Amino acid sequence: MRPVMAAALMLGLLDIGAARAATKPVVGEMAPDFELTLIDGSKVSLAELKGQVVLLNFWATWCVPCRKELPTLDSYYGLQKKHGLKVFAITTEGSVPVAQLKQLFAAMHIPSARRIKGPYGPLTGVPTNFVIDRAGRLRYAKSGAFELEDLNALLVPLLNEQPPA
Repeated sequence: MRPVMAAALMLGLLDIGAARAATKPVVGEMAPDFELTLIDGSKVSLAELKGQVVLLNFWATWCVPCRKELPTLDSYYGLQKKHGLKVFAITTEGSVPVAQLKQLFAAMHIPSARRIKGPYGPLTGVPTNFVIDRAGRLRYAKSGAFELEDLNALLVPLLNEQPPA
C-alpha cells in the first residue's frame, strides 16, 4: 500500500509543478498577470496597463550593468511614454530601504517597484527585462542590459502597433 501512496504523492507533486510551469511567462504567449507595489505604496497590475507596451526591468543596486541601463531606460521612457510605453524598475533586493530607493529615483521618470506578485521569477540574472505588447502578449524575456539600439529595434515596432479594440 505504501508504494501506491508514494506513487500517488509523486504524481500529485508533478501536477503541481506542471501547473506552476504553465503559469511562467513564455515568449509569444499571453503574459501572466502581475501586481507591482511601487515605492510610494501604490499598486499597478497588468490588467490596468492593457493597450500599452510594458517593460519590466529587474535590477539590483550592486549590479553595474543595471546602474548603466537604468538611465538609458529612463531617457527612452521620457521620449516614448507619449506613444504608450510604460517602464517599471523592480528591485530584486528586499533589504534596500524605501528611502534609499526614493532618493535614487527622485530624478527619474520611470516608477520604481519594491515587489511584484506574479510568476516573473526566479530570475537567471540581473538585469532581466520582460516586454509585453499592447495586446498583453509577452514579446521578450531575457537577462542582460539593453542598449539604445536594442530598445529601438524591439520597442519601436511594438509602439507602432495599434492598441487592441
